[in-house]
Amino acid sequence: MEKVLILGASGLVGRALVDELKNGFDVYGTYSSSVSNIPDGKQFQLEVKQTDKLKEVIHVMKPDIVISCLRGDYDHQLKFHKELVEDLRHKDSSLYFLSTTNVFDGDYSRPYTETDLPFSQSDYGNFKIECEKMLREMLAERAIIIRIPAIWGKDSPRYKEIKESIKNQNMIDVYSNLVCNNLLDIQLAKQLRFIIENKLEGTFHLGSVDRMKQGQFYEQIISKLDSEKSLLNYRLFQEKADTFYFALKSNREDIPSSLQITNQDIISYLLG
Repeated sequence: MEKVLILGASGLVGRALVDELKNGFDVYGTYSSSVSNIPDGKQFQLEVKQTDKLKEVIHVMKPDIVISCLRGDYDHQLKFHKELVEDLRHKDSSLYFLSTTNVFDGDYSRPYTETDLPFSQSDYGNFKIECEKMLREMLAERAIIIRIPAIWGKDSPRYKEIKESIKNQNMIDVYSNLVCNNLLDIQLAKQLRFIIENKLEGTFHLGSVDRMKQGQFYEQIISKLDSEKSLLNYRLFQEKADTFYFALKSNREDIPSSLQITNQDIISYLLG
């Protein structure tokens, strides 16, 4: 049974990955403050500054697969990943790195595919671009890049914020002209499992196969929670009336249709 080490196993995505992979893989994980849903003997408290402890965990565990869904200070994360790949480059382990739509936030004129060159104007996007580049240079095909859009789940901060805003009658800011795609935590976990089991390589854009304006997505959720749409404060992205895109699309054909999802599927799941 292959050993999987999930870095950031106590977060939204990390917990979904643990639940999905615990049957079929020997799953270990790290956490920063709150523990994960892994048995005590298989989880390790680890901060992104603790690169020496990271090396100890890798040495003891000898993982076949490492999945990085860490959060935290960008400079610390970059150093952490450099130390990680220095350790992994002399082993046979594969590294799955969760990246973001923000690697394309330098141009909102269209959705982007895996073959488009990243261009970012944000610190977050540039940090992810630098990580992606470094991982590819040092691990080659053993570095698999997973770019994802906004992640939703029944326990996700985004969904909790909507319900809390409804409860307290607080306004929610949304963009009426920003076209996005989204993804569920559990669907990401299923798709990543498929990628791992089938030894797929390269860069993947995961997300809903369709795209929807951010304001419309929130409208559908709030209307079905029996609240007034008047809670939504519509704004223009970049204060312009043009249509902008903050979305990924894929030109790969190796993720089966049974693992694809639409925005409507996401909304139905959240409300179900």
